[in-house]
Order: sequence, then structure tokens, then C-alpha cells
Amino acid sequence: MSQALENLLSEDRKFEPEPEFIEKANGKMGIHEEAAADYLAFWQQQALSLISWDAEPTQVLDDSNPPFFKWFSDGRLNVSANCLDRHLDSHGDQVAYYWVGEPGETRTLTYRELHAEVCRFANGLKSLGVAEGDRVAIYMGMVPELPVAMLACARLGLVHSVVFGGFSSEALSSRILDADARVVITQDGAWRAGNVVPLKANADIALSNTPGVEHVVVLKRTDHGVEMTEGRDIWWHDLVEGQPEECEPVILGAEDPLYILYTSGTTGRPKGIVHTQGGYLTGIAATHHYVFDLKPDSDVYWCGADIGWVTGHSYIVYGPLANRTTSVMYEGAPNFPDLDRLWQIIEDYKVSIFYTAPTAIRTFMKWGDEHVIKHDLSSLRLIGTVGEPINPEAWIWYQKTIGGGRCPVVDTWWQTETGAIMITPLPGVVPTKPGSATIPFPGIFADVVDDAGESVPLGGGGYLVLTKPWPAMARTIYGDDQRFVDTYWSRFPDRYFPGDGAKRDEDGYFWLLGRVDDIMLVSGHNISTTEVESALVSHVSVAEAAVVGRRDDLTGQAIAAFVTLRAGVEGDEALLQALRDHVSQTLGPIAKPKSIVFTDDLPKTRSGKIMRRLLQDISEQRQLGDVTTLANETVVQEIAAKSSVSTED
Repeated sequence: MSQALENLLSEDRKFEPEPEFIEKANGKMGIHEEAAADYLAFWQQQALSLISWDAEPTQVLDDSNPPFFKWFSDGRLNVSANCLDRHLDSHGDQVAYYWVGEPGETRTLTYRELHAEVCRFANGLKSLGVAEGDRVAIYMGMVPELPVAMLACARLGLVHSVVFGGFSSEALSSRILDADARVVITQDGAWRAGNVVPLKANADIALSNTPGVEHVVVLKRTDHGVEMTEGRDIWWHDLVEGQPEECEPVILGAEDPLYILYTSGTTGRPKGIVHTQGGYLTGIAATHHYVFDLKPDSDVYWCGADIGWVTGHSYIVYGPLANRTTSVMYEGAPNFPDLDRLWQIIEDYKVSIFYTAPTAIRTFMKWGDEHVIKHDLSSLRLIGTVGEPINPEAWIWYQKTIGGGRCPVVDTWWQTETGAIMITPLPGVVPTKPGSATIPFPGIFADVVDDAGESVPLGGGGYLVLTKPWPAMARTIYGDDQRFVDTYWSRFPDRYFPGDGAKRDEDGYFWLLGRVDDIMLVSGHNISTTEVESALVSHVSVAEAAVVGRRDDLTGQAIAAFVTLRAGVEGDEALLQALRDHVSQTLGPIAKPKSIVFTDDLPKTRSGKIMRRLLQDISEQRQLGDVTTLANETVVQEIAAKSSVSTED
């Protein structure tokens, strides 16, 4: 563990779970040991206890052709039926989704109502002539019809490819072309921060380059005027009108594809990650059940991600519905119309489990505690983080301010390719440390290795690897098996390399350091951008920080920092020097930023991730790349102007 983290945790090194969680977890106390003793038996137990099979699998893992592993390959099932049909007899009237639209309207969908909507839409899709295995692109905002569309595809054996509604028309067209989608599902527009995102207009631009698309289904959401192409475009409400509320699910093999989800590639060409039916559903159902200590009869669960990302696929749609969860969905921006919108929703719906990103948490910190404390958040009993490493101060603020000092924090590490959570504490089982994702989930095996692939002793750092296959793992990159091997399985043979660095402390806890290309080499020393960011954010004046390495003739790379200050704090030369000294004292002189730029905001995608690539371009005075996917495009020019006059040592 770094000296920065040691300093921060010296007084509060471990957060022990509350006694009530230990009592609840008594039946799970040996789960890690049980899974380690026979991990195939463990995953078989999860598959048979959490999933309903039309034909139960007799083989757990087929590892005859690594890295193209197969799980439960002779099993047969339907994912949509697992998420809906099997709950109807006893729990059909349980709420599946409480939905809150950004302008203020609300909807409540029970499992029975959701089932009827899915069946009607599936029957509508069938009327378009689609066939099992066809690909369907979905380009929508956070409306209930998005999970309806996904579940309808799953019901028919169609392979959906959800494209985040914040992506540009160019990004959409590239994904449609790569997947060879026959059908596109979109909406007239989506509400975001009081404005309408013109999804149909964007889709029309994309469709001018995608001749293989035969049908476009358009949901009317905003009454935003759109053009409809005769013979190709059809309104959602017209498609489902008169359709039966029953649709027999297609029974599929466990290894048949469920969806393709595109993620960024190092070459700039997106990678279509393929997830299948049985193993994926087993992995997300098990992790959702254990990580969130789920009580389906009483919990109200809210994952604040967008369904356009894997977190939304796994922990808004498929995992929660398979586990008969009551969930909250929110359409819009967290600060519209006011900075307390999320806390108002938690209070209104008595949310008990809340799962969000560290970037969001740091933003909430910046906005100030006053927006939180005026709401009753006593319904919360567990809170989680996802998407990137969380710095310890943000972890502590989250636990104390949002969690009231009583809620366990589950800091989870995983990615699109893993499909499900890989490293995480289990509440009531694993004591937590602020900033550490702790240990692998039961049945997951991880290590930290050096350049030669040798395991690093406890207390050291290196490359994170997963050493055994797991059920929810990606099966390939769509249409490019060799790229799948080259990207994930060639750096360390027989081990999956996610591209992340990590440290393990003396207790064996994992501390994720971010992407290995976020490791800066300064005067021969490896310095993590995450550690420098954590050091900056630990200063009382700083709300958020982003750090990049830029070329330097003397040291190879120099550290460039971009800092957002807390409300009421003014940035000046004295504070610049104070921050440099603070980092130097926390991490050592080698980690002192060479330049610091004060900025009111940082360039972020619409999903909330900081675009460090753009910050590096600014630092090295390169021409900026595409900024159309940013939520705040203008901030890039403002930072570029400020960086030209930033103080340097």
C-alpha cells in the first residue's frame, strides 16, 4: 500500500461491519473457503439454485479450447423467462421498476405488467420478420422501454447491442455495421439536464451509412419533431397495438449469444464484447445476490448507472430481475432541476441499496453536504461503488455522509469483459478498507504479477490477472476471435489480463490502480495517476482531481494535474504551491505535479467518466480529438486556455 493510503488510514484502517450484518451473514461465513475448495461445484450450485433451466446442465466447464471457455454448455434456458415468467405466480404484483422521468412524471411497473409489455413488444418484433440470432441495435435513453426492448430480444433469441444514448451518430453507425444489425430501436428524443437529446435525428444520420437496417422502431417520448422514413420507420405504439400479452419464450443453449456490448479499444476501433446466456446469468445473479445482501421481499435497490453500459445490463436489468428485485430507474441528470435530485428520490422511494460511481461521489462532495443532510436517507442499509478506483477520502465521505456511518460500502471492481463483479467485499463477511476493493468474489481467482508473469509478494504491485475462467466471462470479440486472444490472453499466457494495475497489501487486499497506461514513469519511478489524484483530493480545498503524464525531456514524463476546488475556495498561487507541497509530503517529492490547472469542471463523458485522453492532449499541446461524446464540451477549451498560463516548477 502507498504511503498516502497508509497515512489516510492510520486512524481508521478497517471498517468492521455492523453486528446486524454479521448476524445476517452467518450462513455465508465460509463461502470463500467453500468456493476455493471446489470452485466448479460452487458455480454449479449457483447455476442450479438461482436459475431456472428448461434442461439442467450436466457439464459445468468445458476448458478444452482455451481461452474460448464454455460454461453449462448442455443446459437450455431463456433469460427473459428467468427475469419475468417464473416470478408471476407468486410475485406478479411485486414492483419491478419505479421509474422517475427527468421532467417529474413517474411510472410503476409490476412484474406482471413488465411481462405483458415485453410480450407485446416481442410479438411486434416478430411481425417485422426477425429470426433467432439476428442482431438488434438499441439506441435509447433511460426509459422503461429500454429494458422492455432488451428482454423482448432475449425472449426471441435475438442478439441485442445497446448503444449508449450519449454516443454520436458516427459511433452508432460503426456499431450497427460491425454487428450487422437488421433492426434499430430508438426514440424521438431523451431528456437530459432539461434539454432534449435528439436520438432519432442522430440515428437518421447513422442510418444513412448502414444499408443493412430494414426497420427502425421509434418510441415517442418527448414529442420532439422527427422525420419518419416510410417503409422503414414505425412508431413503437403502432408496432405493439393489438399484440397479445403472451409470447412463448424461445429456449436457447447456454452458450448462445445474449448480447454484444461495445467497449473502447486501444486502437480506437471499438470491441464488440459477446456475452452468452447461462454463464452470464449465473454470474450476475450470484454477484447481485451476495454483494448487495439482497432481500427481494423488502429491499428497494437503485443502481445509478446508464443501461447503455455493462453496469446497467448486469445490475439494472438482468441481475436484479432474475433475483426478483424492486428497482428504481431515473431518466435524467443528477443535478436537474436541483442538486439534491438523487437524495429526494432515495427519500421518496425508501431506497435501501444504492450503487453509483466514484466520479459521481466526488461530484456530490463538491456540491456540498447541505444538499444531502436535508433529506431522510435512513432507509439506506448498503451502498456501493463501481466504474473506477475510488480514492479513500471519497470512500469515507460516501460512507459517513450518504451512508450515515452505518452502511457497509461495497467497492466493486469488474469490467465489460468480465460481465459481473470480480473483486468486492461481501457485507458482513469481509471487513473493508477505504479505497480497496478488498478480495475476489467467491469462485474468482486473481493475482498480481510482474513483467515476467511471476506472482508479486504481498505488499507489492504490478499487473492484475485473473487465473481461472468464470461463468460470466466474455466469450469473444464479435467477428474477431484473434483480437480477443491478442487483447486479453497473450500478455500473460493462460491468464486473463484486464489491462489494470494493482497492489496487494500485507492482508492480501487488492488496491486497484487503474489502467496500466495510467501508470506514469517519472524519472524511472512508476507513479499511479490514481495515487496522485487521491493525494490531491485528500487536501481540504479539493473536490476532484484528474492527473495525466505528459512528455518531459528531463524526466521522461511529468505529472500534470487538473483540479476542481470545493465550493467557496479560490485558486491562487499560494494554493498551487500548497497542493504541490501536500502531494510531496503525502507521496514523496517524485510525485509532485509539475503543473496544476484549476478548473470549474473536468471533461467527462455522459456516463460520468473523466476523459483523461483529452487532458493529456491539452498538456502536450496536441490537436484535440472528438469531443462530441462529452457531457460538457465547452470545458475543454476553457481548460486549454487556462493550462497555457498554469504555474510550473
